[in-house]
Amino acid sequence: MGKIKVVVVDDSALIRSLLTEIINRAPDLTVVGTAADPYAAREVIRNTNPDVITLDIEMPKMDGLDFLEKLMRLRPMPVLMISTLTERSSDVTLKALELGAIDFIAKPKIDIVNGMEAFADEIQEKIRAAARASVKSRVVDVSPKLTADSILPSVRTKMFSTEKLILVGASTGGTEALREFLMPMPPDTPAILVTQHMPEMFTKSFAARLNSLCKIEVKEAEHGERVMPGHAYIAPGHSHMLLSRSGSNYVIELNQGPPVNRHRPSVDVLFRSGANVAGPNIIGVILTGMGKDGAQGMLEMKQAGAYNLAQDEASCVVFGMPKEAIALGGADEIVPLSKMSERVLAQVSRLGKHNRV
Repeated sequence: MGKIKVVVVDDSALIRSLLTEIINRAPDLTVVGTAADPYAAREVIRNTNPDVITLDIEMPKMDGLDFLEKLMRLRPMPVLMISTLTERSSDVTLKALELGAIDFIAKPKIDIVNGMEAFADEIQEKIRAAARASVKSRVVDVSPKLTADSILPSVRTKMFSTEKLILVGASTGGTEALREFLMPMPPDTPAILVTQHMPEMFTKSFAARLNSLCKIEVKEAEHGERVMPGHAYIAPGHSHMLLSRSGSNYVIELNQGPPVNRHRPSVDVLFRSGANVAGPNIIGVILTGMGKDGAQGMLEMKQAGAYNLAQDEASCVVFGMPKEAIALGGADEIVPLSKMSERVLAQVSRLGKHNRV
């Protein structure tokens, strides 16, 4: 198999040069062209037929989002967005992921040369994952908060016990998968704890975006807060999120320990904490993502009595994390993303009956 062909689109000559050097250093990757703006990029893409494009979000002449929207409509291909770590950029990046970008690479605001170098391995890995990713032409339909019933009608009438918990892990492709998973959830859903690999400037915007679309409350998790039904808690990008107990209540613990599986927050950390304190009351979910984070933790949850669901290959952007969890024996059920909410709610209902005295 030949090298993965990459086109770098960025208005900064420095970034183009740094990315080219980092990409070409990998034996299986090669930059076949660069462009300073989307108009030049069209020609380069036409002439080189790349496997992956890296695309700067903010460019002259036509911004990256407009270009991405046209590209995904006319010629869908794997795109990695290059984004600065700022509050404003995080909103735009989330929009890019919604439009069909596979993932993003965060570039530092200061000391760009050393900053990009520090991310070299991650950049190469993300390009490889993008090249293997499943890209679909995406028509974005973001229904407002009050019409989530149109996706999955709520048939639940009783309040769930606060004892039930849903723990979710995701990475590449996860922002859109989580939107699809969380939007149908009725207001009386058990508490949902989510670890999605994402930098810290992005998790707050991501939680706010989901909150505007969902019937449940979605927020960035805070240390020491009580875990409540009808809420989804997103692990902040700077900390591991753990499930803990305080008396009869579940609480969230944030921990700035070292990265696990190269990630902080790590899905394995969340899942292991769940196995330790809530075993049989947990429904575990592992969604699209690159790597193996969450596989071992999911197995530990299963061994502690949890019921676990993994997203199927056909609906994943990257079938890495679910594949590893399935291979280890941690998944009880393999489910397409379109059915995941429904299957989790069915399991919640079954757990409720099972646990009734």
